[in-house]
Amino acid sequence: MAKFLKYGITTGATAAAAAKAAVTALVKEPVDRVVIPTPIGLRFEVPIKSSRKISADTAEAVAVKDAGQDIDATDKMEIIATVRLNDDGKINIKSGVGIGTVTKPGLQVPIGEGAINPVPKSMITEAVKEALPLGKGAEVTINAPEGANIAKKTMNAKLGIKGGISILGTTGVVKPLSLEACRRSLVPQIDVALARGYKRIYFVPGNIGERIAKQKFGAPEDAIVQTGDFVGYMLDKAVEKGVKEIIVLGHSGKLVKLAANIFNTHHKVGDARNEVIASYAGAVGADTTTINALLSANTSDEGSEILRKANLLEATYDRIAERVHQRVSDRVENKIKISVVIVSMDGKVLGMDENARCNKPWLNLT
Repeated sequence: MAKFLKYGITTGATAAAAAKAAVTALVKEPVDRVVIPTPIGLRFEVPIKSSRKISADTAEAVAVKDAGQDIDATDKMEIIATVRLNDDGKINIKSGVGIGTVTKPGLQVPIGEGAINPVPKSMITEAVKEALPLGKGAEVTINAPEGANIAKKTMNAKLGIKGGISILGTTGVVKPLSLEACRRSLVPQIDVALARGYKRIYFVPGNIGERIAKQKFGAPEDAIVQTGDFVGYMLDKAVEKGVKEIIVLGHSGKLVKLAANIFNTHHKVGDARNEVIASYAGAVGADTTTINALLSANTSDEGSEILRKANLLEATYDRIAERVHQRVSDRVENKIKISVVIVSMDGKVLGMDENARCNKPWLNLT
């Protein structure tokens, strides 16, 4: 019998639940659970550890992050939302204790601001709106008392997020993609795609790749296979199951690792993103200054901006895409036709291999 792994909720969903519970405690009564909206259209109920009214216009609530069966440093962490009502009708979200501050470029949050990403901020706003009285606004402060300690177990310091955790998530839901046991649960996606008769399958690293595959390239949902960090394992399974064609599509931060023959893309296994980008930029004519800037880049998105300013963006990523094509084709022993498309966070194509370039119509790249 198949064993299904338990999903969890993101820090963004946890913060949204705490914020809605705080507003509800202030305008109605304390609650022990709330229902929140999510970016994927689902609504789900989140338990609330505590909620209380502090004064006539202020309340707070505590929600506990539940990562399900994902390996997550923030699992069981308390997130506290303090809400103060006002009459201006606006919702202002602030970061408090234990929420990191962004100190480097290349992230989704500007330097100097608290590390609450745009999608979680929108989730918090929408959740609070559902509980606010008509015409009222609110100042929402998100705190994570253990955030500074928990952040030491993450990559935040390396990314330039100082002093605490990040409030993250693009869907509100945590899929257990980090577990070794999860590798087996990913494989049925290939079976579904084949059963639906799809001859061409999209391999994407995760939610960002899936979103871009659907929105930008019109990929059918059942033709999209999320590989998580286990790209090599999933390619091996695709060979076993007789897949004939794969479009490897995803954000540069994941796909450039394949050019270095790193087929488990988890950062604890291997990470040569800057080195790959810098070396291929050099191969297409980057000067020493540009190469050094790429080696010091905080993220692959920052690296892309450096390449754009040097007029080397497409040339560099096309070369990387060709190398990824070679690495992946070798992995599958040339038994599967491979196309590679590397994209930015917003879905813009950064580079592609020759196969993708010759098949622009079905990639909606015309």
